[in-house]
Parts: sequence; C-alpha cells; structure tokens
Amino acid sequence: MILEILLAIPLITAVLCFLIKHRRFIETASTTGMLAVMLCCAYLAYTVFSTGKPVSDSIGYVDALSAYILLIISFIGLMAAIYSIGYLGHELEEKKIDLGRIRYYYSFFHVFIFTMLLVCVSSNLGIMWIAIEATTLASAFLVGFYNKDTSVEAAWKYLIICSVGITLALLGTILLYASAVNALGESPDALNWPTLVEHAASLDPTLIKIAFILVVIGYGTKVGFAPMHTWLPDAHSEAPTPISGLLSGVLLNCAMYGILRYHIITTSALGPGFSDTLLILFGLLSMAAAAAFIIIQKDYKRLLAYSSIEHMGIMAIGFGLGGIGIVGALLHMLNHAIVKSLMFFGAGNVLLKFKTKQIAEVRGIATVMSWTAAFFVAGGLAITGSPPFGVFISELLILIAGFTQKGVWFEIWSIGVTYGMVVTVVYLSLLAIIFAGFMYHVGRMAFGEPSPGIIKGEPNRLGLVVMGILLAASLALGLYMPEALWSGLGQILVLFGGPV
Repeated sequence: MILEILLAIPLITAVLCFLIKHRRFIETASTTGMLAVMLCCAYLAYTVFSTGKPVSDSIGYVDALSAYILLIISFIGLMAAIYSIGYLGHELEEKKIDLGRIRYYYSFFHVFIFTMLLVCVSSNLGIMWIAIEATTLASAFLVGFYNKDTSVEAAWKYLIICSVGITLALLGTILLYASAVNALGESPDALNWPTLVEHAASLDPTLIKIAFILVVIGYGTKVGFAPMHTWLPDAHSEAPTPISGLLSGVLLNCAMYGILRYHIITTSALGPGFSDTLLILFGLLSMAAAAAFIIIQKDYKRLLAYSSIEHMGIMAIGFGLGGIGIVGALLHMLNHAIVKSLMFFGAGNVLLKFKTKQIAEVRGIATVMSWTAAFFVAGGLAITGSPPFGVFISELLILIAGFTQKGVWFEIWSIGVTYGMVVTVVYLSLLAIIFAGFMYHVGRMAFGEPSPGIIKGEPNRLGLVVMGILLAASLALGLYMPEALWSGLGQILVLFGGPV
C-alpha cells in the first residue's frame, strides 16, 4: 500500500498545482506534496534498513539500493521545491513569467518527481526502462520552460540524444530478456530483477556482455558519460535553476541506478572483471572530458554541468574498483546531490541579480550578496573535494579502493604496481586539474569590483535557508558518519556481492 501512496502523491500534487489559480496555494500544495513524498520515502527506508528485507507488492519492489536513492530524490526534491518559491517569485515580480507559467512549472515538476520515483520502485527492468524514458519526457518540458530559442534547442537536443541512448538501452534489455527466457523459459519473471540475480549463473555470457555494453552506452547517455554527454551542458544551462539542481543532483543518479542494476546481474553472471573495467573506462573518460571543458568554460551554469559529468565519472570509477570503492561511490551519490544542488541554487541567485550566465561579466558577488557568496565559495570547495566536506570523504574512500586493490600489473624498481594504482593516479591527477580550474572561476566571480549599477541585496532570501541546510548537511557528512547511514551502505554493499 505504501508504494501506491508514494506514487500517487506527486501525481495528485501535479494536478492540484495545475488547477489552483492562486500562487501561494500552488506553492503550499507543492511543498506539502514533496514533504509527504519525503515522509513516505523515509518510512520505506526505515522499514527496509531496519528489517533487512525488501518491501514489495503488486506495484513495485524496494530494496536497500532503491530505498537509498528514494531518500536522495525526496530530500533534494523538497529542497528544490522550497527554493523554487523564491526563485519563481522573483521572476514573477520582474514579469519574466506569469501565473500560468508557474502552474505549468509546478505541474511538470511533480510529474518529473513521479517518473524518478517510478524508476526506483520498479522490479521489472522493462518498466524501469519506461520510467527512465518518462523522466526524459517530463523534464524536457522543464528544460524548455522559458520558450527562448536557446532553451527550446536545448530541450530538443536533450530529447533526441537521450532517446537514441535509451533505444540502445532497450536493445540491451531485450537481449537480457532473451538470455533469461533461454534459462528460465517463458516466465513472467524473465525481467524481474531479483529473479535475474538469483539465476544469473545460468544466463548466456555472450548475450549478457552485449546487453551490458548497450545498457552502459544507453543509460550512460542519460548519466552524462563522455562521449555521450553533449546534451547535458545545454540542458542544465537552459533549464530553470531549481530544475538544473534536480537534473544534476537526482536525475543522473536515477540513470546510474539503472546501470547498477545491470552491473550487479553482469557481475553475478560473469564475475567482476568485465563490467568493472567498462565502468572505470567511462569514468576516467568522463573525468578527462570534464577537466578539459571546466578549464576553458565561460558560462557558470555550464561549468556546474561539466562538474556533474566529472562526478558521475567518479562514481563509475568507485563502482568499478569494487569493495570500499562501492561504499565511496554510494556515499558520493548523496554528497554530490547535496552539494551540486547547493551550487546550482547559488548560481540561481547570481543569475537573478546579475542577469547573465557569463563568468566574465560576474564580479564581486561577495560585495553584492555576501551570504550567497559565502555559500557559493564553500560549495565550490566542497564540490572539488576539499575537507572537511562530505565529498572529500567519498572521494577518499574511492582513492583507498584503488590503492588497496590486489593483483600486480607490472613492476617499477621492484615495486608491484596494480591496475587500481594506475587508475587512481590518473583519477588523482584529474581531480587536481579540476580543482584548480573550478576554483579559479569561482574566485573570479566571488571577488573583485561589481559592475556599476548592481544593487546590493539578496534576490531570494528563502533560497538562502535552503542553501544553508544543504551546506550544513555536506559539512556534517564530512565530520561525522551516522551509524544508520554506514549500516545502510553495508546492506547495499551486500547486493553487489560484498560481505554480509
């Protein structure tokens, strides 16, 4: 019953936001709906992690991994809903949008939330594929929200590229189904994830390899893996800023979740070597592409988008290295969602005040908006892996996984060099380059003399509260690891074949 309630809430909220014709009531309905979603997700997560058993019914299936992602979706979704109140309110005052556009925005906001929730509660990999495609359709309307030439172009580019990618993922799903039918017969559970994991050893290895390659490329397009990442900077740059936070902080995690489901099946069927290597390859390639574009970037929202590509690469490397790297990658999903949302919300305040996305035209944020500047600079340090923030801890765990991986690859001066060490050295080098490039841009924007005519003051005071909560959460995760979170990550690790 709880899964039906969870999926019904955002749909009901979307309808209410469309029908209500008073701005304050729309905002109240939106925030209340997201709060209800978060409470349902918290209840589900508590049930799953306290009992150690999945929650399932005729609608769906929630295990430790999906419960964890549901918590991230609901928390960041609530923060984005609250931030949207001040952000859209400011744009309404400046007559950039009208009440009709606000109703449109909140309706699709909650439809988008519904599609992401559906991704995580689907035990059938075919339904999960439909849900991931639905996230594209729902969010494309939000990417093109402003109906400008650039935003409409970004929305179409997003639709076309991600639809091509999702088609490849469908082919991978079909091949997995063919392998399952050969092993299980014509069974209604042939695409049921728990059943596939249980019978993974009897699946055809060749079909599984091809299926995983197609899924990594297909869902990897949605994740933003290089070289399939080209839609992401445009979409994240042109979408309303709260939606940019959702796209980077939550949607990319949902697409990664899809890959992880297949990764677990592939590892169970073939052993860890094949899928691990593929994830590490895409992870390093994504980090390298992000590093190059971050250095030369001129648009601060695109800068944050390329940072998202980098961090999805970091997660892929962690999952590929295995062991403690999986724990680091899972923790990184949460840390990145928190800090990247913070950074986009800070960028939203900058955009409201300076009316430009060009880095060269933004100077002296610290003088004009001292609170936004403080959050933006702290968020920049956090997102680049500086201590004492949570991102530092998750990146450090992945670093440890690389250096502790066994199996000597070659020797230098009688020192055994492992495959993991080589990956980690490249990983560290790219992190250093990205840190220097990213903080250079943030420093240019935060300090210096603002342009004449810029009036001091915060354009979105409610947004400051949201950013304060997100920064505090990141700082807390860097200084203290709650026992419940560590225990939950341990339960998820079991799904990847880790110790019980």
